[in-house]
Amino acid sequence: MPLKSNDYTKTERIHGGIYNMSPGGFDHAIVNSNIYQTVSSRLKGSLCLVFMENLNLLFENDDYLVPDILVLCDRKQITSKGYRGVPRFIVETLSPGTAKRDRDEKKEMYRAKGVEEYWIVDPRSKSVEIYYLEDGQYILQDSLMLEEDKTDEHYNAETEISLRAFPNVTMRLGEMFENTL
Repeated sequence: MPLKSNDYTKTERIHGGIYNMSPGGFDHAIVNSNIYQTVSSRLKGSLCLVFMENLNLLFENDDYLVPDILVLCDRKQITSKGYRGVPRFIVETLSPGTAKRDRDEKKEMYRAKGVEEYWIVDPRSKSVEIYYLEDGQYILQDSLMLEEDKTDEHYNAETEISLRAFPNVTMRLGEMFENTL
């Protein structure tokens, strides 16, 4: 149900309705921090900037979203209200209260804006879905669920994931979920 914009300090506007960004909890924060630290350290010194939960992504119809992780490279599109350009990479880390919105409305808004790579990360199942924009549609490139037990035939904690636009930005699947409960 849409809220009034002054009900919470962190909100998003989707199709004209104001929505609370529900608190994600410990694992949500840890996963975001792990991804942010990895991406920002590997993009240090580049023209691109990395943001974590603190920059409004602005849309033409006055809607705005606040992605968990966002990489932008066109600094001329930054305004006092947020970012008007097209991010190169976005991560949404699922919370029980926002998972459906992250998978549906927000994914569609990112697609329509032209975001070339979108990750949906689920700290509960320790999984990541990686979508690439191809011919105007999101295509599921990879879906990985962490298996940390080295004796399991599906062990994959050492599997490296790289960002499509930034192949030098890599992280291990286990590194993404390190220190989660």
